Amino acid sequence: MDPELEAFLPLFPPADLSDPITARKNLAGLAASAPTPDTTELEIEDRTVPADPDVAVRIYRPHKPPGAVVWLHGGGFVMGDLDTEHPWATRVADGSGAVVISVGYRRAPEHRFPAALDDAYAVLTWAAEHASELGVDPAHLAVAGHSAGGGLAAAVALRARDQQGPPIRFQLLNQPELDDRQDTWSARHFTDTPWMTRDKLAATWRHYLGSQAGSPYAAPARAVDLSGLPPAYIATAEFDPLRDEGITYALRLLQAGVPVELHQWPGTFHGSQAILSAEVSRRQIAELAAALHRALAE
Repeated sequence: MDPELEAFLPLFPPADLSDPITARKNLAGLAASAPTPDTTELEIEDRTVPADPDVAVRIYRPHKPPGAVVWLHGGGFVMGDLDTEHPWATRVADGSGAVVISVGYRRAPEHRFPAALDDAYAVLTWAAEHASELGVDPAHLAVAGHSAGGGLAAAVALRARDQQGPPIRFQLLNQPELDDRQDTWSARHFTDTPWMTRDKLAATWRHYLGSQAGSPYAAPARAVDLSGLPPAYIATAEFDPLRDEGITYALRLLQAGVPVELHQWPGTFHGSQAILSAEVSRRQIAELAAALHRALAE
């Protein structure tokens, strides 16, 4: 493991999702301890997107944006909200120059699949319809997310393709949660890795799916046909149960004719980019922002 990251392991909460309320509090505490990002170059606005039910969003507007990205936070479908995601949404907007629409989607287990996907898709549709208000070209829209949010972003791309929805220019999937079956090598063997373990991963799917069977819109790795999807940037962490499903999804996209950039970050673990003092974390965040900028500015 990267020695700069390893020094911070004692500060991470236990990898436990048996009590969602406590897990949310732990994540909120971790997010609150993050350095306060500089927002002086951004206009930030809380809005409500009309849907059934309405969806809370936080919009980050840089000057002269190349496009907009629907940003979906991580947290295993259970944790995270607009406030915990604020530091990351700010850095993505500042680094990429894009309008970032951070989505406060409904969380499990109170709201199981497809609630979060419905919320994310409603925001994508709203963004396409309100592109001029956002100051962007409707042809320059991306979907992006981390962990469960990366899985949601991939599912939004699948649904938009299947339902002839708004055109998506790019999908950015950072350490995405894509496969409820947990049968990859990393999912089977990483039982004691920091922040995310096999048991914690299984708990996220139980909370999200309940008694439902997995489907491509819940677990995009189950999709048979990946052709016709937007170009993708996929990043994975070495010590992460999700590692191999992200790599496999990237390979399958390539084999389906979809342009893909895949970056496997050595020495990292799930969510370790939160440790901003580590050089590898700063590189990860800068590359995510640069990939979004390139895709939207072309």
